[in-house]
Amino acid sequence: MDADGIVVRDLEIVDEIIDIQLPIIVGSTIKLPNLRLPTIGADSEMIGKMGAEHFIERGLREFAFCGFNDSLWSQNRCAGFCRRLAQSGFEAHTYLPSKPKDKRSWKKEQNLTADWLNSLPKPVGIMTCNDYRGRELIETCKIAGIHIPEEVAVLGTDNDDLVCNLCLPPLSSIDINYEYAGYQAAELLDKLMAGEKMNNQKILAQPIRIVPRQSTDILAIDDIEVASALRFIREHCIEPMQVSDVVDSTTLSQRRLYNRFSKAIGRSIHAEITRVRCEKIAQLLLETNMTVSQIAIKMGLCDDRHLSRYFKNEMGLTPREYRKQHGFNILHKRD
Repeated sequence: MDADGIVVRDLEIVDEIIDIQLPIIVGSTIKLPNLRLPTIGADSEMIGKMGAEHFIERGLREFAFCGFNDSLWSQNRCAGFCRRLAQSGFEAHTYLPSKPKDKRSWKKEQNLTADWLNSLPKPVGIMTCNDYRGRELIETCKIAGIHIPEEVAVLGTDNDDLVCNLCLPPLSSIDINYEYAGYQAAELLDKLMAGEKMNNQKILAQPIRIVPRQSTDILAIDDIEVASALRFIREHCIEPMQVSDVVDSTTLSQRRLYNRFSKAIGRSIHAEITRVRCEKIAQLLLETNMTVSQIAIKMGLCDDRHLSRYFKNEMGLTPREYRKQHGFNILHKRD
């Protein structure tokens, strides 16, 4: 083999590469023998966790996961999703066909999927293992006469712009920083070719954010006043906002809204304002070339130092650290 090192996803040639003692990084979805080889993959635990939190934040109380049982990465995303829900006292329905994808009849599977969808309590948030699975689920909902997002909110994974925007309605999805992980793999492979020992090094592409689209545009909150307060926070998140502003958008006193809000959402009004505003700041950091100072002005904050403290308290990173760590693939696409 005319190579100095290789990144591989094909299990059939792993043994061949090992035999000729070539530096190698293996896709972590490959089930390997007990070898301490470097691997590259996605952080399935965090991907599943992010998906669960997206639905919890929308007030949903019924959840499901739709994926593939013959794919390790799909199983792991499902496990992360279910574990995060369990932490909040919820369970998830799952649909994981056992037959390999190339041996499944789409017509038969679509009928089975429709039966499963009809059996679920509504409204329900369904995370899918990837965007293609999300697209299939949306098409099946149409055939079954199930409304999206009112009855079923669908969340994909990988944020493939073409797939997500061709869906009707457009598919919300989890964006994962694969390109940055690719650069990390190239850096590690260079070190391996220079003599560093292969010792189970792991590279994990991290989920960056949820890209919300119409398929999860739902607030499943039974309390009308709390739903109104949440909508006000989202619609005015770019403006300086106090708890009193949110209270004034409802017909309740501050004490009554505070109690009902905490019961329905599990957070205080102030905590929700901070969370939503920091999500907006994160979006501006990743999707624009605005400086931190410009974002501070846009968000009605005093200066970049004030914004940095505000953002770090919520996100654990300064805006510049966040942009450096998570913004690689966004900026690369824009360039």
